[in-house]
Amino acid sequence: MQAGLKFIPLIIAGLAAIAWGLPAAHRLRAPLDIAAALAVLAGVIAAAMGVLLVAIPNFFR
Repeated sequence: MQAGLKFIPLIIAGLAAIAWGLPAAHRLRAPLDIAAALAVLAGVIAAAMGVLLVAIPNFFR
């Protein structure tokens, strides 16, 4: 299980991007809210990949 533990920072970074991006997408002005929404999308993808790689370390091989 130790091989998968190195992907925990990926989960944390994904959750941080989601936590920042969701309120920022509603708070920021028009051109910047798109960047915040893209940060949420990237956070969801990063967190999902992190969870997948923690559970199954060699999934992409």
